[in-house]
Amino acid sequence: MKAEMGSILVCFALKEEAVPFRKLVAGRNDVIVLITGIGRANSERAVRESLKSCSPRCVLTCGFAGGLDPKLQTGEVIFTSTDAGLAGALSKSGARPATFACVDRIATTALEKQTLRTRTQADAVEMESEVIHAVCHECQIPCATVRAISDPAPEDLPLDFNQLSNPDQSLNFGKLALAIAKAPGKIPALLHLQTKTKLAATNLAHVLLRIL
Repeated sequence: MKAEMGSILVCFALKEEAVPFRKLVAGRNDVIVLITGIGRANSERAVRESLKSCSPRCVLTCGFAGGLDPKLQTGEVIFTSTDAGLAGALSKSGARPATFACVDRIATTALEKQTLRTRTQADAVEMESEVIHAVCHECQIPCATVRAISDPAPEDLPLDFNQLSNPDQSLNFGKLALAIAKAPGKIPALLHLQTKTKLAATNLAHVLLRIL
C-alpha cells in the first residue's frame, strides 16, 4: 500500500517500540511517527492533538501486545482493521488477523492473561488501540491495529510494572531501580524481556515497512 495520496500516522505508546521503525523510515516525509504515551487517556489526547495539524490518509496504532492465545509466539505480528484495504495489505505483509482486548492496566501474569482470554475471547491484550480507533471512526480516517507479541500467554512478566508507574502511566525509573535492588534475581528475566521486546519491535517495523 503506497502513501503517495497522503501521510500515514503511525502511533506507538513507547519510544522503544518505535526505534527500529524510525530507522527504516528516516528521511521520509510521508510517514508521521507519534509517541502517545501509555493508556487510553494519553493516546486520545496525543492523537487528537496530532490530527489538528495533519490529515493522514490512515492511522496505524502499533507497538507491543501481550499474548492471550497460547499459540501466539514472541515476535509474531498480528493486526485488526475494519478497512478492507488496510486489512488486505497487512495480510499480504505477513501479519496475522487477530482480536484484541484493550485494558487499563498491564496484564503481568499468565493467570491474568488466561482470565482475560476466558472473559473476552481475544487473542492479545494492549492498552491504546480502542480509543485510537474510536477517534479515527469519528474523523472518518481508516485505522488498523498492528502489534507484535512481546510476552506470550503462558509467561509472567518479571515485575508488576503497574506498581512501577507514574500517575500518567509512564514508567518510574526510580521505582524500577528500587525494585531491582530489592530483587536482583529478577535481572536475568528483565534482560530476557528486553531481548524479546527488541525482537518484537524489529519484526513489527519490517511488517509496517511492507505496507508503506
